[in-house]
Amino acid sequence: MTDPIFQVTDAPAPEDAAAVSDGLNAFNDEVVGYSDRIPRGVFARDPDTGELLGGVTGRSSLGLLFLDIFWLSKTNRRAGMGSQLLRMAEDEGRRRGCRSGVLYTITFQAPAFYQRHGWRVFGEVPCDPPGTSRIFLTKEL
Repeated sequence: MTDPIFQVTDAPAPEDAAAVSDGLNAFNDEVVGYSDRIPRGVFARDPDTGELLGGVTGRSSLGLLFLDIFWLSKTNRRAGMGSQLLRMAEDEGRRRGCRSGVLYTITFQAPAFYQRHGWRVFGEVPCDPPGTSRIFLTKEL
């Protein structure tokens, strides 16, 4: 075999990203003997316009709930909508049999919000801009 060609890209082809994900998933499925990963989304919409006001995306897999992205429009923050979205995501994780949840946020985003809802910091990694960090949190469900 000749040496492989390595590529670094800012725009991975969707089929390449899918092949890497599918390859890792197949490996995991072979090791554990089953596949239980399920994408998940919880969204809030304006009842009159259908406009997206915020939401949470993630997945469940191997007993863990992963919260990947959590966003609320600026006008809907601090009104309880975020707490409701988080509760709904956690409840869906429990329904799926998840024992724990994991997420990360940035110091200028919402670590205190998650901590008020019972999430516990288990790691912190400095990032940019200087003085900020990625905060990794977990919660028993």
